[in-house]
Amino acid sequence: MVLGWHGIMLSVDGVTKRHGCRAVLSDVTFEALPGRVTGFLGPNGAGKSCTLRILLGLDRPTAGTALIAGRAYRSLRNPLRTVGSMLDGSGAHRSRTARNHLTWVARSNGISKRRVNEVLEQAGLADTGRTRVGRFSLGMGQRLGLATALLGEPAALVLDEPMNGLDPEGIRWLRGLLRAQADAGGTVLLSSHLMSEVAEIADDLVVISAGSVVAAGPLAQVTAGYDTLEDAFFALTATTPEGEGR
Repeated sequence: MVLGWHGIMLSVDGVTKRHGCRAVLSDVTFEALPGRVTGFLGPNGAGKSCTLRILLGLDRPTAGTALIAGRAYRSLRNPLRTVGSMLDGSGAHRSRTARNHLTWVARSNGISKRRVNEVLEQAGLADTGRTRVGRFSLGMGQRLGLATALLGEPAALVLDEPMNGLDPEGIRWLRGLLRAQADAGGTVLLSSHLMSEVAEIADDLVVISAGSVVAAGPLAQVTAGYDTLEDAFFALTATTPEGEGR
């Protein structure tokens, strides 16, 4: 894997998000470092998606900053060359083919058309490039979303539930991909509910509950004193009213 450049740090500093009188996020602060996979965990509604949307310039914080290599996402030129992301599956229109979707995304970010074939192959979609997205299974849609994230050969990846719908072979492929990204000096921020997979691949953890960070640090530090990551997660989030934040 060839990265565009090294040393990208993702930083979220004092991010607060309010909707009227309700705080969705409260002073959220953490970093995702190059050369490491950072697992981003929290119950449904804890504020994970909101945090990632702010980091990727899809929403604005009430206070605080979320930066990619020291810059706001909106200020990045051809951002897919710096950070690849997947928040809502493939993001492709159902009437488009996988190849057409990737081609227009590549063109919009000044990415060589050759990358379309490369990422279709990398994501295991080489034989389905001319298939309309509406005919894709959930797993194929996830693979297309990952192919889109990889188009610009970015040094950072931000992925929300990328393993949803993948079969065991797909999960194994993704695990290897993310490990290779980090080992090559890239930065990976991974949100997932699959504790066993996060425990196997993550170097660092950030745990968010009711819109606030309740734990952050190396995997061994966050899970110290617990038998499993799952045990640590439930203990750390036990007082969270389910459904707060989003």
